[in-house]
Amino acid sequence: MSRGKKMVERITELMNDPEHIRNIGIVAHIDHGKTTLSDNLLAGAGMISEELSGKACWMDSDEEEQARGITIDASNVSMVHKVGDHEYLINMIDTPGHVDFGGDVTRAMRAVDGAVVVVDAVEGPMPQTETVLRQALKEGVHPVLFINKVDRLINELKVNPQEMMIRLGKVIDKVNKLIKGMNEDLYTNGGWKLDAMKGNVAFGSALYNWAISIPYMKKSGVTLQTVIDKCNEGDSKYLAKASPLHAVLLDMVVTFLPNPLQAQGKRCHIIWHGDVESPIGKAMYACDSNGPVAMMITDISFDKHAGEVATGRLFSGTLSRGQEVFISGTAGKPNRLQGVGIFMGPTRVEVDKIVAGNIAAVTGLSDAIVGSTVTSLKDMTPFESLKHYSEPVMTVAVEAKNMKDLPKLIEVLHQVGKEDPTVRININEETGEHLIAGMGELHLEVVTGRIKRDKGVEIVTSPPIVVYRETVSKPLEGTVEGKSPNRHNRFFMSVEPMPEAILNAIQSNEISMNMDNIARRDALVALGMDKDEAKSVKDIYGSNMFIDCTKGIQYLNETMELIIDGIHEALDGGPLADEQVQNVLIKLHDVKLHEDAIHRGPGQVIPAVRGGMKAALLMAGDTLLEPMQKIQITVPQDQMGAAISQIQGRRGQLSTTESEGDQIVVNGEAPVAELFGFAGDIRSATEGRAMWSTEFAGFSAVPQGMLSEIVMGIRKRKGLKEQIPTPKDYLE
Repeated sequence: MSRGKKMVERITELMNDPEHIRNIGIVAHIDHGKTTLSDNLLAGAGMISEELSGKACWMDSDEEEQARGITIDASNVSMVHKVGDHEYLINMIDTPGHVDFGGDVTRAMRAVDGAVVVVDAVEGPMPQTETVLRQALKEGVHPVLFINKVDRLINELKVNPQEMMIRLGKVIDKVNKLIKGMNEDLYTNGGWKLDAMKGNVAFGSALYNWAISIPYMKKSGVTLQTVIDKCNEGDSKYLAKASPLHAVLLDMVVTFLPNPLQAQGKRCHIIWHGDVESPIGKAMYACDSNGPVAMMITDISFDKHAGEVATGRLFSGTLSRGQEVFISGTAGKPNRLQGVGIFMGPTRVEVDKIVAGNIAAVTGLSDAIVGSTVTSLKDMTPFESLKHYSEPVMTVAVEAKNMKDLPKLIEVLHQVGKEDPTVRININEETGEHLIAGMGELHLEVVTGRIKRDKGVEIVTSPPIVVYRETVSKPLEGTVEGKSPNRHNRFFMSVEPMPEAILNAIQSNEISMNMDNIARRDALVALGMDKDEAKSVKDIYGSNMFIDCTKGIQYLNETMELIIDGIHEALDGGPLADEQVQNVLIKLHDVKLHEDAIHRGPGQVIPAVRGGMKAALLMAGDTLLEPMQKIQITVPQDQMGAAISQIQGRRGQLSTTESEGDQIVVNGEAPVAELFGFAGDIRSATEGRAMWSTEFAGFSAVPQGMLSEIVMGIRKRKGLKEQIPTPKDYLE
């Protein structure tokens, strides 16, 4: 029997025993060594040769990833590891570290129960370490720590054992501080505190295949002094044999990270807000393979031969070929599974069935998108939607080079939107302009590059444009009356800025429309909202909320869906610059409806509400918000002035400067619009000696003095009338 076939057999046997499964993600800041570490673990499991590990970047199967030397897509692999007399199935996801691909990290965290946080021993925790850790903890994922590149401390910085302990201790303290700040209860009582003595921290070098942890030192006899001596002698091969990375790390994973039975009992309330006592609730909390099917789709990819492949975590039930399942949120008929399998890096292996507690890759779910709930029950409460930490802040316009490719381009853009939900696709049939919004310059480069390369469509792209948002700056005095074209229906509405406490709760997913109505009402009342208003919330759209404040109006119930559609249309493109509207609280105060249903159809209600909404936004001081990014620059002391002037010269604000050894760390914030070409400029200003990273920092108001110029520029680009409309234009 071939080695590969034998491995698949061992994996399929272990899949049926949740106690011996660990679902883990590898997370870190860019270039801290995740993919090299993943290669090592695969070599240890006998899936790639040891000579290739660390160089193969086997998990970076895409040619763009190999060319750029970074991970772009999260990739899954299943492998077997033995601890004592027992074999364990490790389902692992290697995630990207670059800020532009943070969406992949968020999605991967929904599928796993534990995370190996990788930190560079020399650089220490960086902004993206904090971001990925926050994404993990928010999803209830248990962390352990691997401090990588310890060989650099010895070979480059020439530290002695005492200095080394101090440096490594500082890294552990910094990560602990982040965990404690995000969830003190789990840090104190949930066993999430990182402690080298306990053993949930390992140190090593992914490049040279060795690692140590205090429990493994006792087993192997390799001490810190041995490590220093062997690194000084250049004998890393000895360390790789005596204390191999895969053994140390996977022992730590098996010992400290929960199996699906333990994890689901603790995690389900975070990611699912349905009735715990219902049959599906009980099955998920118990990880019951005989219960109804409940699966969350975390990734969609396209296979040339099999078509669309949906990957996700199976929380209860069993999946097998030919089975019929429902996709929540689609009213259509059930989808039939054409195949079920697991991923072994870039290849997918078909299996007969997959039981609860595993990560499955299935074909045949044509209605699924990332974030869909797949279930055997038609009326299951869906999983909480995935909230991405960052938002699309840049856009490019794309058009087909040859007109004959236009239908194919539209099909491909729909595919791209399905594969990567952090990309926003806007197809404008009227102007023929197709917009792709992404997380940053690199994200857009990768997406458009793949359309040309993988999808075979020649496209022309515009230079990147910044994505703005619209919002109101003050509450509207009184109400606005939106009239339907036939004048028989009238809607009286008001808008105001969303209270900050409620806005934060929506953004952190503590309040959503998936919640039970009473739980949502109580949460809003606790945040200061009036009880009657809190129980009348009809819709949350992005970071906007719609409340029905009317009482006893005939026919309103059957018209409510059309009213919400009209509100959505107004929020999708505000009156100022046709940009998305956010952070607005909308109230409906009174409605006059025609008694004959034929006179209050979509053609009457939607324009009335949309027009009334746009007029109300203008009257409440509609203004623009621009995306901001945090910037952290690390430079030698003599280059500090150059780094600071790079931030300040881009309308940036300096927040802190602190010294670390002979380096200065400069922290600041600047608008995305000013950061084009930043990489080249900072390199030349600091003679190439700066290290920097950026992170999404939300939206803030455009300076009043620049507002009209920016609005005019956007309106011109979009082909809108240069004259900004007045409320009267919408209320005629």
